[in-house]
Amino acid sequence: MEGAAIAGVTLNRADLRFPFDRDFASRLHGQRIHRLSRRAKYIVAETESGLGLAMHLGMTGRFTILNQPGNGAAPHTPGEFYYSYEADPRHDHVVFAMSHGGTIRYNDVRRFGYMTLFELASMGKHPLFQTLGVEPLSEDLTPAYIALRAKGKTQPLKTFLLDQRIVAGLGNIYVCEALFRAGLPPGAESGSLSIGKKGAAAAERLCASIEGVLEDALRAGGSSLRDYRHADGGSGSFQESFDVYGREGETCNRDCGSVIERKVQQGRSTFYCPKCQRKI
Repeated sequence: MEGAAIAGVTLNRADLRFPFDRDFASRLHGQRIHRLSRRAKYIVAETESGLGLAMHLGMTGRFTILNQPGNGAAPHTPGEFYYSYEADPRHDHVVFAMSHGGTIRYNDVRRFGYMTLFELASMGKHPLFQTLGVEPLSEDLTPAYIALRAKGKTQPLKTFLLDQRIVAGLGNIYVCEALFRAGLPPGAESGSLSIGKKGAAAAERLCASIEGVLEDALRAGGSSLRDYRHADGGSGSFQESFDVYGREGETCNRDCGSVIERKVQQGRSTFYCPKCQRKI
């Protein structure tokens, strides 16, 4: 997309999770993409005119590329999927035709994803972005920040970290893994991170663990479970390095003699080691 213009947009339905903006396709027509960026879990296409396109994948959304090479060669999708999967074209809800001849399809079986247009100059005031917390790999995520935001809170630590108003972009997998690395129980009161020397030490371990888990995941290309893939069809491999996520009943990797347990918190599965993550 970067450097190319959008030659056309085809909407195969009127909505995803939410209805498309009025004149969505016509407003994007002819817009040249300056760059792609990210804020929290949003992919942001920034156009040269200052129009922004925010895209959220939801649970099953995926973008795939169909290249149109020259010399009469047949169109092709770069790369191969790790697991055999043919995206049902009935779920190709948005199709971007690019000026270089390529086509980018947004396929979403459950339609939990969504897209919206906004002005880049006022991005920080947009409802999607104005309440977002700090980026987990930025210098703004510090033990002092965590302690300040956690002060007086009684909500479980896992729930606290999944709150996008606290840290923007952390998901269920990486919170489970970070809590394990930090040796912190997912059900502990988050406010304890702001109390005394133990709380300060826990907040410091937690920040280091969040950064470490995300950097390791990025190097591995992310985690490919059922639906996530790269745009070229390739898969990530971080799932092969999970310490706790999805490992219920398996032996803890730290040889502590315990096994990984699972519980549900706010409708999400939490995986943890009851021995390595006993207390703050």
